[in-house]
Amino acid sequence: MKLQVVDNLIIKIHKTRMLLGAEAALMVCAKINHLLTQQEYVNIIFAAAPSQNEFLDALVESANVDWRRVNAFHMDEYIELPQQDTRSFAAFLNNKIFKLLPFRTVNFINGNASDIGAECKRYTKLLAQFPADIVCLGIGENGHLAFNDPHVAYFNDQSMVKIVKLDAACRQQQVNDGCFAELSSVPAYAITLTIPALMAGKYIYCVVPGKNKANAVYNTLYCDIIEEYPSTILRKHPNAVLFLDKSSSSFI
Repeated sequence: MKLQVVDNLIIKIHKTRMLLGAEAALMVCAKINHLLTQQEYVNIIFAAAPSQNEFLDALVESANVDWRRVNAFHMDEYIELPQQDTRSFAAFLNNKIFKLLPFRTVNFINGNASDIGAECKRYTKLLAQFPADIVCLGIGENGHLAFNDPHVAYFNDQSMVKIVKLDAACRQQQVNDGCFAELSSVPAYAITLTIPALMAGKYIYCVVPGKNKANAVYNTLYCDIIEEYPSTILRKHPNAVLFLDKSSSSFI
């Protein structure tokens, strides 16, 4: 394992995705247990993507966490893709972790709500009621965090949850990841937690394996901290760790 630091961001580079996921899970579990010595429960926001598979699998296998004291949230969801659709982020996380561990609460974003604006307000109130202790996320091929693609990624966004139109690169990534068979099947709009909502987490653990993410990782670490490269904002967070494997770190 190699260790680097860029600005405030700690970077840990592992040889394989499995080792990356295992250490990220170990660090998250250790932080949960530490926080539970100081507070009644812990609030965690999770990302939904194939890049998180090894990490989520390792979390599920962790036997030393009292998940009954953890409130679970997710950070984005397609609009007009029913929650029960296996391609929805709610379904992904439910299958990978939410239904496998005895969480205190699981709080889904409903991208199929009849009033999407009202749904954004509802989830905003939830985040205010249960401020994020831990945010577990990834970085998109276009540098997005959650669904904050470059054209809608505002570091000083006044909203915590909003409706966004996905850019072409983001939608193509969903095809590249095998989540959709073709681009025309990928929803054009989504609900996302904004950059300030994600950065409000006390601790951020960013899991980014795979060769398709190598360019985004390079931009994250070496480009100016600007909204054109949304993930660069991670370098300003006081408690963020970026986990990479051999492939995703190949350009650094």
